[in-house]
Amino acid sequence: MAEKSKSVLLPVVAAAVFAGLGRMVLQKVMGDRKARESNVAGPLDEKTRAGISELVRTPRE
Repeated sequence: MAEKSKSVLLPVVAAAVFAGLGRMVLQKVMGDRKARESNVAGPLDEKTRAGISELVRTPRE
């Protein structure tokens, strides 16, 4: 009997997906660690920035 030829495509695609997911997880972990160390909540839009600036400038009684 002739041997079945096995496709190499499925293992290659599975390895690529696994590597991509692993890379995404590493980036997430490294980003979280960097954010925790810098104590930055995230990027602020202009409206939030203006509100914070207004709160800081107003004198307290």
